[in-house]
Amino acid sequence: MKYGLLGEKLGHSFSPLIHNMLGNPDYGLIPLPKEALSDFFRRREFSGLNVTIPYKREVIPFLFRISQRAGKIGSVNTVVKLSDGSLYGDNTDYMGLACMAHETGISFSGKKVLILGSGGTSLTAQAVAEDGGAAEIIVVSRKGEHNYNNLSAHYDSQVIINTTPVGMYPGNGESLIRLSDFPACEGVIDVIYNPLRTPLLLEAEELGIPCTNGLFMLVAQAKFASDLFFAGDETLLSGKAEDFSPERIPEEDLEQIRGIYRKLTEDLTDLVLIGMPSSGKSTVGRIIAEELGRPFVDLDTALEEEYGQSIPEIFSLEGEEGFRKKESLICQKIGSRQGIVIACGGGVVLRRENYGALRQNGRIFFLERELQSLETEGRPLSRDHETLCRMYRERLPLYQAWAEAQVENNGSAKACAEAIQRLFEHQGKGEEKP
Repeated sequence: MKYGLLGEKLGHSFSPLIHNMLGNPDYGLIPLPKEALSDFFRRREFSGLNVTIPYKREVIPFLFRISQRAGKIGSVNTVVKLSDGSLYGDNTDYMGLACMAHETGISFSGKKVLILGSGGTSLTAQAVAEDGGAAEIIVVSRKGEHNYNNLSAHYDSQVIINTTPVGMYPGNGESLIRLSDFPACEGVIDVIYNPLRTPLLLEAEELGIPCTNGLFMLVAQAKFASDLFFAGDETLLSGKAEDFSPERIPEEDLEQIRGIYRKLTEDLTDLVLIGMPSSGKSTVGRIIAEELGRPFVDLDTALEEEYGQSIPEIFSLEGEEGFRKKESLICQKIGSRQGIVIACGGGVVLRRENYGALRQNGRIFFLERELQSLETEGRPLSRDHETLCRMYRERLPLYQAWAEAQVENNGSAKACAEAIQRLFEHQGKGEEKP
C-alpha cells in the first residue's frame, strides 16, 4: 500500500477508516518490529506514513528534513516521500490538538495550563500551549518536580490537559485528579477517546466546564496528514506547510473534520434506555438495535447470565443491597463497550456510580409509560399498585436528571423506537462538536 500507519504493535485503529473517509482508499496498517525499521526505510516503498508508538522519535534519523514544529516537539508522526525519494517529516498531532482546543472554545492565552503526563503527547501539548500564549505551563508526572503529592500548589490552573492513559479502556473509571479541587478551571482536554468520557470529562461535564475527548484531535491530525501527503515538494520544502493557525483553517476543511468526527462519535456511542419496570425498554431496545445493526444488551439478562442466578433468586439470597452491588458491576462491564444498545433495570438509577458507567460511552433516554400500564406480577420490588406508585415518585426525578430526553411509550413500541432513533441521530446534546 502507498499510505499507512506505522507502529510496532497495531491493534484496532481508526486511521484506515478516517483516511478512507478523507478520500484515500490506499491506506492501511503497517505493523513492524524494531529490527525491521531500518530496512523498511531503506526500501522506501511508500508515499506517505503516519507514525505511532514507539517510532515517533526513531524515524527522525531516516528523514531528509523535518518541520520546525516537529523539531520543537522532538517527534514525527507524519512522513512524506518527496519526488527525489528523500523523506520529509512533520507532526500533525500538534495541529490536531490545537484545532481541537480551538473548536471546543478552549484558549491558552494568558492561562495557567496544567498538563498531566510527561510522555510524547505531553510534549505536543506543551508546544501547543506555549504557542497559544500560555502564561505558565506545569507538567505533572509521578516522580517529577511537579507530582501528584504536591498538586495542591497548582489548584489555580485554568486549563487542564490529560496526556496519560489513565482512564483509558480497559482501565475505565480511573482518574488522577478531582476537578472540584480546581475552582479556576475553565477548560479540560483529555486525549483519550475510549471511553468517550473518562471520569475527568464526566466531572467537567457535570460542572459545566468546556471539555473534549481526543477523537476530534485524531480526525483533525489525519486530515492535516492527508493534506501533507498530497501537498507536493514546493509546499513542503518552501515552508508553506509550516504556516498553521487553528483560526485560519478553511471552513470546508473544518466541515470535513466535523463530519467524520460526528460519524465516528455516533458509531461509538451507546444508546441507553432507562425507565420503570415493564416500561418497554427491552422491547424498544431490540427494535432500535435491529434497525441500527447494533448488538443489544439487556442488563438484567446480562446479570443473570454473569452470576448464574435469576433476579428473584438474588433478591431472596442477598436482598436488594446484594442485587444492587451486582447490578453496578454489570453496568461497569457493559458500559465500557461502545456502539451498543442497552436496556437497564428499573432501579439502575438508585446508585450514582451507575450513571458514570453508562454515560461514559452512552446517551441516556427515559422511557415513560402510564402507571396503569405497568406490570407488577413477578416483580420483587413492585408487587402492587400502591408500591409501584411510591417507587415511581421516588425514581422519577432520577430518571429525568439522568436522561437527555424523555420519550412516551404508551402507543406502539415501533413508534417509540423511531422517536428515540430520531433523537439519537439528530438531536444530541452537543455531540456534533467536541
